[in-house]
Amino acid sequence: MTTLLLGLLAGGATGLALGALGGGGSVLAVPALIYLLDFSPAAAATASLLVVGVTSATALGAHARAGTVRWRGGALFAAAGLVPAAIGGAVSGWLPSWLLTGAFAVIAALAAVRMLRPSASVRDEDVPVRSWQVVRAGAGLGAVTGVLGVGGGFLAVPALVNVVGLRMRAAVGTSLLVITVNSLVALVARAGTDARIDWAVVAPFAAAAVLGAWDGKRLAGKVSGDRLRHLFAWALLAVAALMLVDAVV
Repeated sequence: MTTLLLGLLAGGATGLALGALGGGGSVLAVPALIYLLDFSPAAAATASLLVVGVTSATALGAHARAGTVRWRGGALFAAAGLVPAAIGGAVSGWLPSWLLTGAFAVIAALAAVRMLRPSASVRDEDVPVRSWQVVRAGAGLGAVTGVLGVGGGFLAVPALVNVVGLRMRAAVGTSLLVITVNSLVALVARAGTDARIDWAVVAPFAAAAVLGAWDGKRLAGKVSGDRLRHLFAWALLAVAALMLVDAVV
């Protein structure tokens, strides 16, 4: 019962952050699974891919109905990440735990620093979009998703704005397409590794995350976006520091 309750609470918090911030909340899933639910780093990354994939796919439907998904640009970006996501998902289960924990801590810290900075400005429309830049950015995001089990919304949104040239609302909606595809590909690639999914814990976690995302959307309409990002960023920095100490000690 205690494990189930912790899974529900952690999943709800993860979904709340995802819904309120539109990106970056998924980095809560891995540390929650490791430190609250006693998952190994590899198993936590695998479970996180499932949670992120399901939550992103659910949110993608709402954004598609609102017309904020740019399918063509998002498809190219996602396609570039397919192979890196698959490779990353396949090799992640064989990497040492300290390396996964340390790498995740660095990514979490980068996400926090980005949230503390002013929002990225829209790309200069006079600068042409180059396909190789889109492919490079998409491949990098796919690799991060595959290895560490994070959706990478905090990386995808600015890349879609500054590389693909999307407006912010369209970038948020399109990032959900990219995250869903990368997460599912990396999850399939992990089928041959030793990292298994404990459905008794992960299923309630994912369900709570989906429900929490809806509450997060409502919260975003009541509280300043900058204030939410700053509060989350400082909490994320603390989590990153804890994980980094755990990796090196």
